[in-house]
Amino acid sequence: MARRPLPRILSTGGAQLARSRELARTAADNATDVLHPLITIARGLRRLAAAGRRRWAETPKDRRGPLLFLVGSVILIVAMIPYGPLLAAVVVTAAAAWQGRDRTPPPPEDTAEPRTQRLAALYEALVPYFSAADDPDPLYAHGGAWEKAFPAHRFDDSGRVCHLLIRYPAYFTDGEPEARARIEHLLATKAGRGREYLFAWNEEDNELAVTALAPLPTGIPAQRFVTAPGETVLGFTDPSEVQRTLPLSFGEEQCDVPPVVWRTGLRSAEPHLLALGQPGSGTSTLLRSIALQALRHGDVLVVDGGGTGEYACLTGRDGVLAVECGLAGVLASLEWAATETERRLIAVNRARQVGHPPPDDTKRPLWLLLDRPTAFTHLAAADGRKDPQALLQVPLRHGRAVGVTVVVAEQFDSADALGDAVRQHTRARVVLGPATAEQVKAVLGAPPHTTPLAVVPAGRGYARLGTGPVHRLQVPATPDPYDDSVSETLRQAVRDLLPPKTTPADGETVPEDDAPVSEETAEAAEAVDAPVATEAKATEATAALDAALDAPVTSEAAVAERS
Repeated sequence: MARRPLPRILSTGGAQLARSRELARTAADNATDVLHPLITIARGLRRLAAAGRRRWAETPKDRRGPLLFLVGSVILIVAMIPYGPLLAAVVVTAAAAWQGRDRTPPPPEDTAEPRTQRLAALYEALVPYFSAADDPDPLYAHGGAWEKAFPAHRFDDSGRVCHLLIRYPAYFTDGEPEARARIEHLLATKAGRGREYLFAWNEEDNELAVTALAPLPTGIPAQRFVTAPGETVLGFTDPSEVQRTLPLSFGEEQCDVPPVVWRTGLRSAEPHLLALGQPGSGTSTLLRSIALQALRHGDVLVVDGGGTGEYACLTGRDGVLAVECGLAGVLASLEWAATETERRLIAVNRARQVGHPPPDDTKRPLWLLLDRPTAFTHLAAADGRKDPQALLQVPLRHGRAVGVTVVVAEQFDSADALGDAVRQHTRARVVLGPATAEQVKAVLGAPPHTTPLAVVPAGRGYARLGTGPVHRLQVPATPDPYDDSVSETLRQAVRDLLPPKTTPADGETVPEDDAPVSEETAEAAEAVDAPVATEAKATEATAALDAALDAPVTSEAAVAERS
């Protein structure tokens, strides 16, 4: 028997019902949008009424009468003033609209999905480096799960990776620097450019910890650091790199910052320092900072090869022997420094051989600060005169024993012109400004433990003392106090550290703006202007000095005879 079709009203009733529901929902939404202000005001009035009832319930019974009288008085006053009821209605409506606003917090954004995508992208990028074709159970495979490879991870507020623990297979060649460099470059690129990353390889557990380092503070001004004699603060580094902190004034706050401390003196393994950088990287700032710290306990001789007056603020100050920027003055000053080093060596050797302490005139430290000395090398070669760097051999070889310290600052493009003595005897090294990992390794003797940046602030770089670890470094802000382009706060901090002007021998007071000539400066000038021996005689005197230091002397009479 054929099945009869259903009536038309029954077959189309479902579609009509769904269409009716959609129309009703649309009308309700439109009505809600139109009546939204009235709904908000009504909700606010209800909340105000509820607050009034709670206030009335909380009021003690003995105070309800005065409260009613006060409310009635306010209503009467409002009714009597012109436009009072209208203003009261407007105020109540505004208060109701404020109280009736929607206070539901917006739903939190789903940040898990972008972060998961970042980790998945990192995992896929590491697959070609951490996978092998014959691995039966690969930890890294295309389309695999990254949860096993990244057991720990953390993101910053911007959604970028700030810490990541990576597991890698045991057959990865983590002992080869080239293989490590490829992984570090890949992670620094994928995790986010413009940041420095610290890579900690754990070969025993086949794990790599990647940490995004916070930028070092750049606004710490020059100040008196709490250090012992013979200690010089080169700058500041990460808290995890050193175990010592210094109390500093950072703006209006007091804070403890981990320093990079360079120790000089008789028992120092790194008695001399070499700083290299690009133009404007902060090498002159580093030398000014060292000079201000050295003037607390010693004398300073400055050689300015740049000729830009970066050290004019030191001219005529107590403890500053000279600030030379001409070839003749540089040669004379360095010859005097070599002669002074020899004199100290002979005096100390005589005192030790007879069992006496070193003389007092050999204990005060002498600092030779040379900024771009290769500029005078070219001038001396063009003029047919002696290379000033050749005069640094005696201070570099024997300066540690008598408190003579040499600090050389040079630019990368002129580093090839540095003498062999400077390269061999400067075991403390500093690299400032933008530099590649190959440049940092060539200067410091070890690659940096972080990823170098292409754009860094002035005074930012790396430091290594001897065979120690490589530290991130930020030199304290020590600008030229005569530079008007720098903030007054930083310039005033440098002026507060400058020693006073040298008083002449007759005791006459010299104004601050003049350039006085002190007794020490006059004596140094006399020593500088004294005739010096020829190169053959200087070589003969150096050989005689080495023989005198090596030959044993048993009595004071023999010492007098030798002298």
